[in-house]
Amino acid sequence: MEQALGGALYADDDDALDTAASLLAAAPPAADAEVARRGEEFVRRAWERGWQPADLVRIVRRDLGDTHVRLLATLITSETRRYGQDLPPRWAAQLTALPADASGERPGDRFTRMTAALELYRLLVRLPALEPAGPVPGAPLHHAFHRAAPAGDEPRMLVRIRGLLAKAEATGFPEEAEALTAKAQELMARYSIDEALLAARTHRPDLPGACRVGVDAPYEQAKAILLDAVATANRCRAVWNSGLGFSTVVGFEPDLDAVELLFTSLLVQGTAAMTRAEAAQRAGGRKRTKTFRQSFLLAYADRLGSRLAETASGVASQVASGGAGEGGSDEELLPVLAARDVAVTAHAERLFPETVRTRVRGATDADGWQHGRTAADAARMPGRPSAARGELDG
Repeated sequence: MEQALGGALYADDDDALDTAASLLAAAPPAADAEVARRGEEFVRRAWERGWQPADLVRIVRRDLGDTHVRLLATLITSETRRYGQDLPPRWAAQLTALPADASGERPGDRFTRMTAALELYRLLVRLPALEPAGPVPGAPLHHAFHRAAPAGDEPRMLVRIRGLLAKAEATGFPEEAEALTAKAQELMARYSIDEALLAARTHRPDLPGACRVGVDAPYEQAKAILLDAVATANRCRAVWNSGLGFSTVVGFEPDLDAVELLFTSLLVQGTAAMTRAEAAQRAGGRKRTKTFRQSFLLAYADRLGSRLAETASGVASQVASGGAGEGGSDEELLPVLAARDVAVTAHAERLFPETVRTRVRGATDADGWQHGRTAADAARMPGRPSAARGELDG
């Protein structure tokens, strides 16, 4: 076992991997259990270096394949089972989203299975350390990762917001999607402010946390900009890791929930609108697919950034004036929000002390840019207090 793993995991050539797979394939069948145990150990080491289940699935799917993803899912399920319910926040949803347990599947011959296992293990042991987005399984819940609500008990407001966004994605009528998405964003903004005021009034020791959101190719720059716009509008900070295909979003728990939900929905809506606009372009005889899509998504992200900021500002003004519920005065709300902004910025700087700016591939297709701005307007989040009041009360 040591000879096989040592030769395969730390050498760069495929000959070493083939030799190791041959050794393991020739070993007694009882060796399979030890191979699996070693895999669970490599997964556990990944937790210690800051990785989470969704992170591993994303990188394995990108760099290897579905067979390796299914094997990884089996290892993660086995490794995390020993922690019972004592898992970090956000892990329950990630574990639920894993592919079905493939432990009963045995595709190919033994050499093929061992090769797949070694390819996966080689990737796992070479993963770099990440900035911590939460505690590792089994560790005490550190104050920096405090979560006000139980991890498995989603607030009713988030359930409602999730339902609104699902309807916005499913409808074929842009006006209906606009209304549903606008209402969802305003509910998010109000939910965030209510949580901030409650924490201040009850002296609850809330502190910022972090989560990772996948930013997949193609057009990952434009998608990262869209995520940054959503994060900024919801009082969070987003830091993009282009090499590993995700952004780390730093913020308070209600705001992190809002960013994940809204970014996913807006990306679905934007992609659908881009596909429709592109089809119209093709019908007119134009063939500029790549530049059209890049320009479309950049404009979509740029326009939505200002729309989202307007909505958040409008809801905050409404709450401060006492509209749509109990609210709070300017004297109470503004210091609370300012203090949370400072806390988020400070936490982001602790996690990422050496961020750099990256040059964005520009928008070169005027039609794509215009269609992207139009799609963003169709998904806009109006910040008018009168509209917010009617929708929130509904």
